[in-house]
Amino acid sequence: MLPVVAITGRPNVGKSTLFNRLAGKREALVADYPGLTRDRRHCLARLAGRRVILVDTPGVGEGGDWDEALRGQFERALAESDLAVLLTDSRQGLCPADEAAAGWMREAGCAVILAVNKSEGQPREISVAEFHALGIPDPHAISALRGDGVTLLAEAVAGALPAGAATLDADQGRTRIAIIGRPNVGKSTLVNRYLGEERMLVRDQAGTTRDSVPLDFEYGGEPCTLVDTAGIRRRARVDPGPERLSVTQALQAIEQADAVIVLLDAREGATEQDLRLISLALDRGRALVIGANQWDRVPASDRARVNDELARQLKFLDFADLHRVSALRGWSVTKLLDSALAGVESASRDLPTGQLNAVLRRAVEEHATPRRGGRRIRLNYAHQGGKRPPLIVIHGRQTKHLPDSFRRYLARRVRTTFGLRGTPVRIELRTGSNPYKES
Repeated sequence: MLPVVAITGRPNVGKSTLFNRLAGKREALVADYPGLTRDRRHCLARLAGRRVILVDTPGVGEGGDWDEALRGQFERALAESDLAVLLTDSRQGLCPADEAAAGWMREAGCAVILAVNKSEGQPREISVAEFHALGIPDPHAISALRGDGVTLLAEAVAGALPAGAATLDADQGRTRIAIIGRPNVGKSTLVNRYLGEERMLVRDQAGTTRDSVPLDFEYGGEPCTLVDTAGIRRRARVDPGPERLSVTQALQAIEQADAVIVLLDAREGATEQDLRLISLALDRGRALVIGANQWDRVPASDRARVNDELARQLKFLDFADLHRVSALRGWSVTKLLDSALAGVESASRDLPTGQLNAVLRRAVEEHATPRRGGRRIRLNYAHQGGKRPPLIVIHGRQTKHLPDSFRRYLARRVRTTFGLRGTPVRIELRTGSNPYKES
């Protein structure tokens, strides 16, 4: 399992700026689930060579009012984390809210590293001096905006994390399939249907699956591991409040999966939360299948309308199979596994360089590249640069100006020519000549 690192602190101390700095991109992968995981953002990041799940928590202590509701929100962030970075503000100095946060962290037994932000232009000793009163050793003076001291902070965080569990090694030779979805869409019912027994607690109540549960089985002679992710996470001493989708659980499962089945409720269509879950799987390049569950509960008179609505909402997933299923009745549930295994096979396939270049030539002949400065963008040579998902590297001239729409066109041509099913295809453009041409 990947360790979870939460960035906590008062509002306006620079948490989101530090989140983006540590994530290594301006707009990190966001999963803010309005109404479910309110104002939290999650992303997969690498800190000093260590892969982690990074969580940007909402500001707590608005106006200095640290009531019980805010404390519950703060404790929920700590409950799912292996380590927290408490961010403070050097310019504002030590505040009662900082002291309260440090005290709650001690009560929760959470490992914590103190970072004093907005310390640019000051000696470290002066920036951190008054924050020693929090009782957290070795505070780091940083500037999240400029990046000063952030590398040392990342190294300290990575060094303080627990050793990662070798979960992937135990699954070598097995196809690992994650089943993710909002609470109460039927994930556990689907797993029980596959296994033929009541292995998982199933009730008509959201949140009865508390953790991600791996289950081994064989399908068509293929050894597989299913993971049913928790739709809600409840911890001791934490008021559950509104039902919450555990984004951290979903990220953990996606990171370790070969294929992802996103289960949604056909009666509700693809909600914003469903689309954000799909985006998590796409960001990691996993083979993807969509299951519209509870199809048996959609009235026959409404099915054509529901079909049209799903097609409209999911039109960007032109590579992923959509199956209308009933986990309760067993309708079409094996099609989900067939598509998942087909997606893994497609994602792992070798694509010969000669055939890739033939695809590139035909694609450009049939649809010319746009002009830049009076000259057409040239795409000269293609080769495979990776698998899971397939990565196609294309060399040419002025490739940085190639529109995203043309990238998508090339990806579709590769998928259709090679019959790739259920996997995204990524296109990487490089400016330069054929790297394999003899000089």
